[in-house]
Amino acid sequence: MTSSLERQKLIRSVAEAARAASRIVARATEDQRNRALLAIADAIEAGSADVLIANARDLANATDLAPAMLDRLRLDAARIAKLAAAVREVAAQPALLGRIEGTEVRPNGLQVSRVRIPLGVIAMIYEARPGVTTDAAALCLKAGNACILRGGKEAFETNRALLRTVQAGLAVADLPAEAVQLVPMTDREAIADLVKLEDLIDLAIPRGGEGLIRFVAEHARVPVIKHYKGVCHVYVHAAADLEIALAIVRNAKVSRPGVCNAAETVLIDRTIAAAFLPRMIEALPEVELRGDAEACALAPSLHAATEEDWAAEYLDLVLAVKIVDDLPSAVAHIERYGSSHTEAIVTTERASAERFLHDVDSSTVLVNASTRFADGGELGLGAEIGISTTRIHAYGPMGAEGLTTTKFVVRGTGQIRS
Repeated sequence: MTSSLERQKLIRSVAEAARAASRIVARATEDQRNRALLAIADAIEAGSADVLIANARDLANATDLAPAMLDRLRLDAARIAKLAAAVREVAAQPALLGRIEGTEVRPNGLQVSRVRIPLGVIAMIYEARPGVTTDAAALCLKAGNACILRGGKEAFETNRALLRTVQAGLAVADLPAEAVQLVPMTDREAIADLVKLEDLIDLAIPRGGEGLIRFVAEHARVPVIKHYKGVCHVYVHAAADLEIALAIVRNAKVSRPGVCNAAETVLIDRTIAAAFLPRMIEALPEVELRGDAEACALAPSLHAATEEDWAAEYLDLVLAVKIVDDLPSAVAHIERYGSSHTEAIVTTERASAERFLHDVDSSTVLVNASTRFADGGELGLGAEIGISTTRIHAYGPMGAEGLTTTKFVVRGTGQIRS
């Protein structure tokens, strides 16, 4: 049993090692960081058997996890291959560090530029999502950061196996193993210890359930980017192509219901509700539908929705259905009950689509496409460290660029300030 003082000393030593490693990673060449990433991808594939054995142990111990969490925990050969592919895609992205974002010459002759630099040390805190281990490591390395990973206890053995592949890749490129570390304990108090280290940690990113995010936000003395719940909406507009709408709703709900970009509520314009709702019910036989009074009147087979349903993140084959007057009504519903994650409109009217894009301020807004595209890999980031619902610094799927900032670089010829 580790005492509180021993735990705090251990966490601090991990963070101190990460801080030292972050300086080395930041000063490494782009080629060196990319060599590490490609070696990590190779090591993931070479170590896939060990990773699957570790994952099987975690799954065997996860007797009390909900189906959605089990799905996130489970790895197979195809998912491991995707992890390696995502790391390679990050390596192939253009260099970030040292990129000049803009230069101007001031009236006094000073040349002022903004240059992209790493954030430093990132504390990544997540639950039963072992894929985050390699995604976070790859993105942090591409951005020149060190990272400290604290995965959920449910995935502890899988995360350790994946960490071994990451550190093997770091060794190939002569980068320190301490650039990517895993907190070696699963008690929640270790998280509180970690996010209090404002002299060593530059940013904390919690990714998981509402309880985890609130815990981190309440205990942190470092900046926190919240990757909050996904209450995602699909609005079927009066001018929707109903065949397209049916395909989008089904994909958004059924393809993988336990992820944060799955649709949780469908809003249907009143003028097409009688035509669309029965077809939607037929297209979603495995989904429990919970409707408002008007939807239930049109389709008595629906369960009656409660007020809590409109803000629910089901992460399951359950879908709320509401009939709305028009586009402004749909936007108002999203503003009241949404979580600033992802919203979609299905319409053939360009003006209505543009108004939806303008009026809805969630982190990802789509026209005639499934909410499931709200994903770093799908949107060209290679991988993502999560989907930020915090507007400051980064908003939406966060890739490597979201893990950098800029500094001012000023070149003069002897100017002094009067």
